[in-house]
Amino acid sequence: MDDRAAKSEVLPREREVEPARGPPAPRVRPPPGARRNRWLLALLLLLIVVGIAFWWRPWSQAQRGPRAEPPQAVGEAPVTRGDLPIVLNGLGTVTPLATVTVQTQINGTLVDVGFREGQMVKKGDFLAQIDPRPYQVALEQAQGTLAKDQALLKQAQADLVRFQTLNRQDSIARQQVDDQMYLVRQDQGIVQSDQAAVDVQKLNLVYCHITAPVDGRVGLRLVDPGNYVQTGSATGLVVITKLQPISVIFTLPEDDLGQIQKRLRAGATLPVTAWDRSNSEQIATGKLETIDNVVDVSTGTFKLRATFANTDDALFPSQFVNARLLVDTVTGATLVPNAAVQTGAPGTYVYLANPDNTVSVRKVKTGPTDGTNTVIQSGLNPGDKVVVDGADRLRDGAKVTVPKPAAAQGAQSPQTPHRHRQGQGSSGGE
Repeated sequence: MDDRAAKSEVLPREREVEPARGPPAPRVRPPPGARRNRWLLALLLLLIVVGIAFWWRPWSQAQRGPRAEPPQAVGEAPVTRGDLPIVLNGLGTVTPLATVTVQTQINGTLVDVGFREGQMVKKGDFLAQIDPRPYQVALEQAQGTLAKDQALLKQAQADLVRFQTLNRQDSIARQQVDDQMYLVRQDQGIVQSDQAAVDVQKLNLVYCHITAPVDGRVGLRLVDPGNYVQTGSATGLVVITKLQPISVIFTLPEDDLGQIQKRLRAGATLPVTAWDRSNSEQIATGKLETIDNVVDVSTGTFKLRATFANTDDALFPSQFVNARLLVDTVTGATLVPNAAVQTGAPGTYVYLANPDNTVSVRKVKTGPTDGTNTVIQSGLNPGDKVVVDGADRLRDGAKVTVPKPAAAQGAQSPQTPHRHRQGQGSSGGE
């Protein structure tokens, strides 16, 4: 009992000594400025690390020495000596030397057509016939009038002779003789007018028979037989185009006028070739005939006419062609491909391929050029090699390598599929 009393006395003391537990204390957060400062400090440390890394990399590379760049693959071509034709190119149109619309010169019914559409005709060949009967009747009428007036003229002339005889005999007055003389002159005028009327009717009969005025090719028939044709018609009967010879009118820039005139004044015959629109096939060969007398101020060009025999009818009227005019030929010139010539800070230059598989910049002076080669007036010699492919990635002294030609690489290519076929055969046997 005493033990229970002691325990009861002890327990209240322990409860009094133990502090009372309340809610947990709130967590203290750092102010926003402190968090921002920590982020700034971390960013600053990161920038310092990156700066040290960038500084350390060039220094380490300098310690190791410059890294050697691999040689660049380029294409080479030799500098050659040869002749370079100076050719001027212009867009032209095939233009016939004569295009004639055959018109009727009298009114009448078209009774006959003597040509086939597309036929080649010569000058004077029969083309069409107008009904001649009305004009034949008119001719006969005019001839009758002429005969009557000629008889009156002869009668007046005979009377004049008699009057002159009587006047010499003082049998009639001088006035009567003069009156008869004037009557004779009137009859002579009438006869002359009648003769003109007869000639007009004869000419109309000639006009009834229509012939070709020029050599050329007949186009499509514009009027059928049976129609009444008139001189005021705008269409005409048919159109004849002269094809042999034929011309090409083309244009060139006015800057080319001087050298062309210089060659023409020297008496040179300048050949011209006509090519198709794609510049892939030559159509005909001719010569320069003449140049125009003015320069078109709106385009800065002038026109030229070249003539072609066109015996094979390869050129057709109004056809678009590319005209190539050979002005001159530079003989014994130093030539390089156009792709080798570069333009930049040094001026006009090329990359010269050296024997040690490096390239060097070589300034050159260029001359005339065509679609393939350029004349080098100074800076290179025949036998040198220049870079024609891959020059945009080069610099002076760069290492280069020239790939082997495709023909050399393909010399062993037939062996590879042959071995492949043997392997297939052995596996099949297994």
